[in-house]
This record gives sequence, structure tokens and C-alpha cells, in this order.
Amino acid sequence: MQTRGPRSKDAKSFYVTTPIYYVNDAPHLGHAYTTVAGDVLTRWHRQRGEKVWYLTGTDEHGQKIMRTAEANGVSPQEWADKLVTESWRPLWEHLEIADDDFIRTTQKRHTDRVQEFVQDLYDKGEIYKGGYQGPYCVGCEEYKLPGELLDGEGEFAGQKLCPIHRKPVEILSEENYFFQLSQYGARLLAHYEANPGFIQPESARNEVVNFVRRGLQDLSISRSTFDWGIPIPWDAKHVIYVWVDALLNYATAVGYNENQEKFEATFPADVHLVGKDILRFHAVIWPAMLMAQGLPLPGRIAANGWLMVGGEKMSKSNLTGIKPQDLTTHFGVDAYRWYFLRAIAFGQDGSFSWEDFSARYTSELANDYGNLASRVAAMVVKYFGGALPRATADGEAERAVHEGLAKAVAEADRRIGDELDFQGGILAVFDFVRQVNGYITEQEPWKVAKDGSEEGKARLATILYTAADALRAVAVLLNPVMPDTSRKLWDSLGAQATLGALADQRVQEAGEWGKLPAGSTVTKGAVLFPRLEEKPTA
Repeated sequence: MQTRGPRSKDAKSFYVTTPIYYVNDAPHLGHAYTTVAGDVLTRWHRQRGEKVWYLTGTDEHGQKIMRTAEANGVSPQEWADKLVTESWRPLWEHLEIADDDFIRTTQKRHTDRVQEFVQDLYDKGEIYKGGYQGPYCVGCEEYKLPGELLDGEGEFAGQKLCPIHRKPVEILSEENYFFQLSQYGARLLAHYEANPGFIQPESARNEVVNFVRRGLQDLSISRSTFDWGIPIPWDAKHVIYVWVDALLNYATAVGYNENQEKFEATFPADVHLVGKDILRFHAVIWPAMLMAQGLPLPGRIAANGWLMVGGEKMSKSNLTGIKPQDLTTHFGVDAYRWYFLRAIAFGQDGSFSWEDFSARYTSELANDYGNLASRVAAMVVKYFGGALPRATADGEAERAVHEGLAKAVAEADRRIGDELDFQGGILAVFDFVRQVNGYITEQEPWKVAKDGSEEGKARLATILYTAADALRAVAVLLNPVMPDTSRKLWDSLGAQATLGALADQRVQEAGEWGKLPAGSTVTKGAVLFPRLEEKPTA
């Protein structure tokens, strides 16, 4: 993929969305994985100096929410309010998610605009009335094709199962309104052909292309067997299909039919981050709806893989819905944010294990990164009273570090900012961290310190300045991933007083050597990555 570089200040906002999440239960690791990825991506673009808009939120209509609320003896709205207030918003704050907006599909700013959008399609002749019967998964809120279903075994013997939830589907028959999705197959295929990066990764793109080539069916966009949803404006006996309702949040949240100036400055999304199980909704239905309305299509639909535990997709229904707080309590929030993006290639399935997290934390965070920061600060304090010395004796070893930093900055910026390769970008930074560790080991400043000559003092000063300025750059590069740790390191280097706020530092300028002024006050701050206690037992 071609690297585009930062946008101008007057350009359209870099607009990133997560799915809006069902509020039938509290969030688990899978929800947090996508949301942290979006947060890192948008923080990165903010540190490029770009205008950014990051949207997340909750999907609060549909049969699944209604049934959950009934099972808990409350109304659907009460259930949604409780989950958002007590679970979803607090977790995003806990994980330092810097979203610009959190939309709820029960908000009037959304429901009114959805009705207007659907009414307009109806008036254009894009929607007609008909009947439908077929297998429906309430968990997916989707009619399934017979060929997708699995044969049940054991307690589900003789029944057909949803391939995602592994639970029996329901055979529904009802009078519905339909969107003429079948008319958009050729236009969708033409768009995919002209924009090969529209769906990522390539495996996901191939799946969608093959699905559309087999022929599209018209989409049922209403339900009449329950009433928890947005009413069809011309027929109140029907509510709008929850996925049509949900997808429109990407438009309603940024001013569709309400704030044209904001809408034009933001829409469409540059990146929709989605789980691969909801890819078709975003890569087929959503662009077809936009085509029907004459609106521009998003830049990319990026599908992340599934988080697996014990070989099973992580979910509540599979009893593998680990709470993020189970891990942040033990490893810390920053390590949590780092681990999943570092351990799993975005777009591929990945397995989580406590043991792998512990091993990577100890090896890469504590030993490589944390120990480097600790011993550099300790030596500046010990040998120079905490005043960062000036580098006056650069040689080949220092030039190698300078070149390593420039390479790390360019690669991390390309991989994270342009390619959504979070793992590759993080590894580029940690390769540089290991290079600096190797530099210190080879230069042996503790031995150089014993040389009392002017030449020896200059050499020691150069070694420690080189290491400290390298850490300055690392703090900038890792700030989108580990903001709290980066702030602590920034303060330890005395950079706040001499360079200003970390959030104002530009990623593309991080590779400029010598930005940390000599004379900065370096202090031995708290250990960045404390030794882990024993794994808690259930």
C-alpha cells in the first residue's frame, strides 16, 4: 500500500469508527480489542497533527436486547441505560479510549435521522413490501442462508445451528419491507475492482467478492413480530431492521441531515474497524445503502480476526468472555493495550493465553523497555547529578543509533498510520529499543565513567545523551499505544519542561536527532513495568 503521509490541517477529518456494540451484556476482550485498535490508530493520526474524529457507541435495539431485558425483568431502555452507564462507558474510560463521540442508537439525534434516511429510500422506490420466511439467528440479528447452517448434535440433534453462535436458528415468517439490494451487485463488484484496498485483509476481500458474485437477495429492512426498534415512518406496525438502524450511526453521529457543515467535514469514514463476523453488513449492505442515497463510500472496511481461547472464538455464548479488568488488574492498562496489538497480527485470528502475556510482559516490557529507561535515568543521576549532558563525541556507534531511529520512525509510521499493521509498527519500535540496549552494553558507560580524563567524560556524556534522546523518541512513538507509560517516561526525561506536552509531539519529527535539550533534568521515576505478582487463582 502506498504511504500517503499526514493530511493538511484544512483537510477532511480522519474519521475512524468501531462497530457499535450490542448491550445485551458487559464488554469482553473481543470488544475491547477493536476499540483499543481504533484508539491507537486515531491517537497516531492526532500525533501526525491531523484533525481526527473517533466514533464508538452501542447498538440498543433489536430482538436480542428485548429478550435480555425481559429476562432481567426491566424494559429494554432501562437495560440499555444500565449497561452503558455501569459497564461500557466506564471500561472505555478505564482503558484510556479517547473517543470523540459515543453514540447510542436510542438517542433522538439518531432515531430521527434513521427514519428520514429510510423514508427517502422509500420515496425513491428503493423499498417495497413483501413477505419472507427463513432461518433467523437472534444472536446475529440476521436471516441465514440454508447452506450456511450447521447440523446440530447432542442436545441440538436434528436442528440447524448458526455457524457463529452454534445455537439453533428460528424459522421466521413475516410480512416485511425490502430494500432492493439485489440491484447493487454489479456496482459493488465494480467498486471492489476499482478500489482493491476497500476491504482488508485480502482474505476478507476475497470472501466478500465471492459472496456478491453468487448473487444478492433483496434485504428485509423491517420486522413486525416485535416492537423494540425505530418505527417505519410510513407504517408504524413495523420497526426498522436493527442492522439498517445500526449502520446508519456512522452518518447520524456526524450530522447527517442535521449539521451539513460537520457532515461534509467528516463523512465518510476513512476506516471502519469491524469484526470479521459482521463484515458482510459493512462491506455489502452499508455501501449499497450509501449508493442508493447518493452518498460517498468509506475508504476502508478493515476486519479484525477473532480472539481465541482454547480454540474457541471469545464470546459470552462460548463462556470465554474474559473481562478486560481481569487482565488490567494484574498487568496494568498500558500493558493490556500493548499486548493484543503486539501479539496478534491485525486481521488474523489470534489465541490469547495468560502464560504468553506474562512471558511477553517480562521479556519485552520489563526487561527490554522498562530496564532501559531505568538504568539510563539512574546513570544520568549518578554521573551527572540528573542534568542531561551534551553529546560532543559522536562516532560510528552513535550514527548507527541515529540511523536505527530514523528507520524505526519511518516503518512504524507507515505500518500503523497507513497500513493498520499495529504489530509490525510496534515491533519496529521495539527493535530499536533492543538496538539501544545493545549499544549501551557495547559502550559500557559504567567502565567509561572510571576514566577521569576530559576525553572519557565527553565519551560518557555522549553515550548517556544518545540513550536518553533515543528514549525521548520511543516515548513519542509508543504514546498512542501506552499513553500512561509514555507520560511517565516523558516526565522522567525532563521533557515536559523543555519540549512541552507529549501529546503535541509529532510522530514524523520523532526521528530528528538531538531534540531533547542538554541540561534537561532527568529523574529516576517509578518503575515503568513492575514485577508481576503470581497469577491470581479463581
